[in-house]
Amino acid sequence: MRFLLLPLILYPVLELWVLIKVGAAIGVLPTLALIVITALAGMGVLRRVGWQTLARVNLRLNRGEAPTRELFAGARLALGGLLLLLPGFIGDAVGLLLVATSAGHWLREPRQQRPAYTGYVEPGAGQSPDHEPVTIDGEYRRED
Repeated sequence: MRFLLLPLILYPVLELWVLIKVGAAIGVLPTLALIVITALAGMGVLRRVGWQTLARVNLRLNRGEAPTRELFAGARLALGGLLLLLPGFIGDAVGLLLVATSAGHWLREPRQQRPAYTGYVEPGAGQSPDHEPVTIDGEYRRED
């Protein structure tokens, strides 16, 4: 527990020092504009990451697979969005790195189609209009 005390004290001091240096180099208004822009970007990432992660996890669960990759990528995106939301350039750099690596991984993956049907069919829903049952022929195989 004591080893966490020093980083928790030094990080805000270092962020403040970097903000002062950047403000001195480019001016106060551009520095504030950068902070606001990265905060808005962080809000956008956090807004989208929840629904995207939920959809990907649901897709994996429907296929009977463990959604560990999606959960870790979603956590990386959420942490990156949170770091972008907080003021400070060090956190923004780390947040941008987390968002870029997670988003890049998700964009490189080919999009997989949802199965045509994943749910419960009410009795009678698979019948033709003249009430004769409809048989759908197919094969099923689960790969572990």
